[in-house]
Amino acid sequence: MAREKWGTKLGFMLAAMGSAVGLGNIWRFSFVAGNNGGGAFLLLYLCFVILIGVPLLLAEVSIGRKAESDVIGSFQKLAPKTPWYLTGFFGIASAFLILSFYAVVAGWAIYYFWNYINGSFFTSPAAGYEGAFGQFISHTWQPIAWTALFMILTIVIVLSGVKKGIEAANRIFMPLLAVLLIVLAIFSLSLDGASEGLKFLFTPDWSALSQPSIYIAALGQAFFSLSLGMGAMLTYGSYLKKENKLPSATLGIGLMDTFFAVISGIVIFPAVFAFGIDPSSGPPLVFITLPSIFEQMPFGGFVGLIFFFALVLASLSSSVSILEVPTAYFMRALGWSRFKTSVLMGSIMFVMGIAVSLGFGVWSGVTPIGDLGILDSMDYIASNILLPLGGLSMALLVGWFFTKSQALEATDLTDSPVAGFWHFIVKFVAPILIVIIFLNATGLLSAIFPFL
Repeated sequence: MAREKWGTKLGFMLAAMGSAVGLGNIWRFSFVAGNNGGGAFLLLYLCFVILIGVPLLLAEVSIGRKAESDVIGSFQKLAPKTPWYLTGFFGIASAFLILSFYAVVAGWAIYYFWNYINGSFFTSPAAGYEGAFGQFISHTWQPIAWTALFMILTIVIVLSGVKKGIEAANRIFMPLLAVLLIVLAIFSLSLDGASEGLKFLFTPDWSALSQPSIYIAALGQAFFSLSLGMGAMLTYGSYLKKENKLPSATLGIGLMDTFFAVISGIVIFPAVFAFGIDPSSGPPLVFITLPSIFEQMPFGGFVGLIFFFALVLASLSSSVSILEVPTAYFMRALGWSRFKTSVLMGSIMFVMGIAVSLGFGVWSGVTPIGDLGILDSMDYIASNILLPLGGLSMALLVGWFFTKSQALEATDLTDSPVAGFWHFIVKFVAPILIVIIFLNATGLLSAIFPFL
């Protein structure tokens, strides 16, 4: 069976942007920036995206295009008769874990979007936004129903195929998401006190650069915001035609991913400062803090509706790429149809998501890792262990297993003036920094270097 291909290079870029732009870009960037000095963090984040993120993205996509296979098949094809292929299972495992809890949070976003459509959240509910949120996520079946709706949407897009499903959906999602966020940013900038938010985001506090933790936070955000390590970009790269040049595509993806993160900051920080909210409010910012801000704004109900619609779009574009990782593997390995594979993989993830959802209610006392609940435990394993190991394996394959000429040929950099710089980054710098991210995320870095 002939392997599916993207219709156009632009289609691939939009799909890859969709993979990178998700819940993390809309709200995680903002609260991480809020916790790490605003402008100083932004400056470091931008540097790391260009210097580390884009070279790694180019390496991952090149593996997929060269092998024209999934995250495990690519390693089997490019490094035959070696155990390299086992590292592909990091991506498969992380996809199952991530989408199982990602779908639950995305289901919350759809629930909020619905409540803004029917006007219920235009004003504060009787229990307040915090109380209403707590009641909803701890309910036994309601959040599961919204998770099911989100997973059905994701499965339908993936089973429709690469060109007619994933590419077609992202051709709509990404331009629409950009327009929605720009509209929200313009509105946010019109608020009294918005200039303080812009100052916080774009005026670096140079003293913050003396803290080692800010570098690690910016590096981690750059790495994870580009969807590196899971195999989603590798899988998407495998659907590229050989004539599509990679350097310009991956640079464009990196820049647009950064645009979405920064524009989200422009949406959130002016509003946060205008209403006297702590910019380091953390994860509750989206579901508790922002609705209370929207309530106080002129036309705030409509702003909330647009915001949560944008959040749902961003969630869908990412979830589709996550589901595609195991779907592509099992289609090849077991010879199943795309329909059967995507429905089965999505159903397994949904069942895992039921456990995640119940972890906020009847199973709230279940703590698989230390004192972490079910969602946080899955997130910890996927984000802090599996993704860094997956990213490390790809960097080592391209930087060390390939010869330099093979690596440059695979990435279309043979005659490029930046070829030597790129190869140095992927071979030496990226592996060291990924190990640092891994050690920091697992708490080992501070144990080894107490001054950090």
